[in-house]
Amino acid sequence: MSPLKLYNSLTRNKEEFVPIDPGHVRIYACGPTVYSYAHIGNARMAVVFDLLARLLRVQFPQVTYASNITDIDDRIMAAAQETGEPIDSITRHFENIYNTDMAALGVEKPDVQPRATETIPEMIAMCEQLIARDHAYAAEGHVLFSVPSFPKYGALSGRSRDDQIAGARIDIAPYKKDPADFVLWKPSAADQPGWDSPWGRGRPGWHIECSAMAEKHLGLPFDIHGGGGDLKFPHHENEIAQSCCAHGQEEDLSSFAKYWIHNGFLTVEGEKMSKSIGNVVLAHDLIEQGIKGEVVRFALLSGHYRQPLDWTEDGLTQSKRTLDRFYKILHDLTDLPLVAVDLPEGVLDALNDDLNTPKAYAELNALAKEAAEKKTAEAKTKLIAGAALMGFLLENPADWLGLNQAGDADAGRIDALVAERTAAKQGKNFARADEIRNGLLAEGIIVEDFPEGSKWRRAT
Repeated sequence: MSPLKLYNSLTRNKEEFVPIDPGHVRIYACGPTVYSYAHIGNARMAVVFDLLARLLRVQFPQVTYASNITDIDDRIMAAAQETGEPIDSITRHFENIYNTDMAALGVEKPDVQPRATETIPEMIAMCEQLIARDHAYAAEGHVLFSVPSFPKYGALSGRSRDDQIAGARIDIAPYKKDPADFVLWKPSAADQPGWDSPWGRGRPGWHIECSAMAEKHLGLPFDIHGGGGDLKFPHHENEIAQSCCAHGQEEDLSSFAKYWIHNGFLTVEGEKMSKSIGNVVLAHDLIEQGIKGEVVRFALLSGHYRQPLDWTEDGLTQSKRTLDRFYKILHDLTDLPLVAVDLPEGVLDALNDDLNTPKAYAELNALAKEAAEKKTAEAKTKLIAGAALMGFLLENPADWLGLNQAGDADAGRIDALVAERTAAKQGKNFARADEIRNGLLAEGIIVEDFPEGSKWRRAT
């Protein structure tokens, strides 16, 4: 088996992964801001880092994967104002929906899922550390990070100073010493959520939340930090600045996290996903439409994680066809037992090559072909083992294919028609056989022919 290599956004190189502690790998990914449903781009991040965590777990004795919940944010406050609901009610509601939707996509819940509101003391302490080290200053109830105090700022994203200013999350305010400075703490109005602090009642800025949560739950330094490519600047850039400077590690950018992993952007049918265009695809809606979670997951992993991914109906359809084919092969081998096998080396080597999922898919196709041709217990088990590592083929094949659904009120009538079709084919009355098949198809019932006979399922 080849060693695990990952593309490190911090060094801009693909490097062999060497954990800080071989006995305990620690990984952090920026989670959702829970004010609404997660879109398919959010789901891509969750699926990619779930796959990375799965891969790490088969190679190291202990893995701690932390991914946060941002439950204090201006968008959350706007949603509360608009709906009249308490903020905590909104955030808990959408947090539960997020976890349920991601579970449907085969995403295992992180080992640690901290909430920002539960880490306020640590954020205040970090602000105090930064002020004490002259990397931050208080002004008009705010605490701001002084970007000029950190010469290495911009190393992760490679942004110029002009880009840094243009990418600031808030407009340039008069209390800023430098246009690039960013907010660590800000005052709260009487009708806004807030916490007591040395600078008055207020709430944290977005960037410091993850710095504090990662340090609290993983310690420093930890192995891997990441998220969507859109977070590289300014969010992750600011995390590095805060965390390194708070601990006097201004010269060592890896003193916060050693490897930085970012997945590429997602478009929809060739266009940027946007509310104004009306092409935002929600993971929740796909699930509500009856699209199987494995199909969505397969589509999300169909391209290399670092590359842009175009979400299309054709891609979703092709993903379903591929999984249907795999499940049909397993259904044909139902009578074969599972046996002890090693994880397929081809799949492992592909994933160890910077999560090369297209190559891993080619390996799964080869395993499926081998299982279909050899029809052995070992070949069947290898296909299941390789696919399960990636979060696929976890359902019962007959259930997936919807074959002869038990309890279907119409099952007797459909069984009789399928039997009549079989008899018609045997009697070479192909016109009648086609008539029956087409009639059932019009009802949403698919008849499929297998070596052991014809079976039916309802279209999904």
